Amino acid sequence: MPLRKPLRHIVLIAIAAATACAAQAQVTLKPDGKWRYLLTAGANATSGNADTTQFNATGEAAKVSDHDKLTFRAQGNYGKVNGVASTQRYLAGGQYNRDISPRSFYFGSADFLRDRPANIANRYSLAGGVGRHMVRRDDLTFDISVGIGRTQDDYVAPTSVLGEIRNKYGRTELVLAEETSHLLTTNTKLRQKFTLYPNITDTGAYRALLDAGISVAMTNTLSLTAGINYRYDSDPGIGLKRGDASFVTGVSLRFD
Repeated sequence: MPLRKPLRHIVLIAIAAATACAAQAQVTLKPDGKWRYLLTAGANATSGNADTTQFNATGEAAKVSDHDKLTFRAQGNYGKVNGVASTQRYLAGGQYNRDISPRSFYFGSADFLRDRPANIANRYSLAGGVGRHMVRRDDLTFDISVGIGRTQDDYVAPTSVLGEIRNKYGRTELVLAEETSHLLTTNTKLRQKFTLYPNITDTGAYRALLDAGISVAMTNTLSLTAGINYRYDSDPGIGLKRGDASFVTGVSLRFD
């Protein structure tokens, strides 16, 4: 199915990734082989397929050594949709990176999403590939990666996707990602990740995901966080908007 103005959408999302100064909380990534955890609670305002006021809870865990990294993340949102109380969004995922050389690594990832306002009863994604450490300093890291994955969507209600009425839709996708982490000051950290998923099964369709976040440490265990999560789907189904944005503020509790 041909894309409508695909270049413009990709450019806009890429600009957002490059200029974002806000989103998810940030678990400590220290290469000493120890598990570290982060719990965050706050409020969300979203726009897209639903106008909502929400409560947000996020948990993160990470174990990093000098040659590999294992991370997990889960999030749950509850709030009101157009004035009606509703459970909004649940997501969970993990990724494992292992260095092949000082500059190169391979990765494997798994993700789950449930977002009823977007007509997604369940989305399961598995991916794997290789990457490159472009910059690897204490105050700045910059990684790029490329891989291939499989995504399966189960819909709340049957919908027309890519010209067919479907209850579910599975496809193979490319995975193109870049990720940076910045130590702006001794107590301020910025992290962002942008991922593009071109559809291989039905060429021309694609998804994109942006997570960006800033955290300011108040104490060794408490931080203020603010951020943005943006999802884009070139063909989400009839009557649904292509983009969903989530703006988050909160307080984080760190277990190091």
